[in-house]
Amino acid sequence: MPKKTAILHSAQEVFGQHGYSTTTMKMVAEKAGVAFGLVAHYYGNKESLFITAGFSMIDDLLATLSHKTRKARSGLDGVRLFVESYLTFTQEHRRTFPVLIRCSPFSDVELPAERERIAEKFLEIIHALQAFVRRGQQDGSINPELPEAETAFLIYSNIVGAVRTTMITPYNVPGLYAETVRYVVRSLSVAAESSIPPFLRPSSLVD
Repeated sequence: MPKKTAILHSAQEVFGQHGYSTTTMKMVAEKAGVAFGLVAHYYGNKESLFITAGFSMIDDLLATLSHKTRKARSGLDGVRLFVESYLTFTQEHRRTFPVLIRCSPFSDVELPAERERIAEKFLEIIHALQAFVRRGQQDGSINPELPEAETAFLIYSNIVGAVRTTMITPYNVPGLYAETVRYVVRSLSVAAESSIPPFLRPSSLVD
């Protein structure tokens, strides 16, 4: 792995574990196995590294979501795949994903001056989700009476709640991720749960 990439991955892990205030550039350098000066050379100061680490994780997440939802059969199926893929991504990046819990408008951002910039970046996730809500209301798979923007935020709030419960609380809730998918689909669907076609039902998720 190139040293610049190793530094970024190490920063995601260290910031996710320790938070912005406690993390030092030296800790990141030691985790990456590089000289201290190399971290500053590639990423400047700690604030810049923190933002870069968080935004890089968002970009990776968005790329995964785009790939996983590209064959959605309807807007509701797109939402299902979106939520499912998001939660699976957190499992596959369990060591580094917590950087987004630290660098998030859904938590107490440790850099108040960057709050607006961070919020703007996270809107890319909301807008991608909102597009599926709009599509579903147009194709008849999602209740047309639901407010589009607010519904996208509510869906994402459910995702965030499930992730935070799993990653940073002492609660062990078996099947929470799979039930989150089911809950969202039930909430949006114009049909009763018993009549939801099989391809819209959530796949198995490892909790």
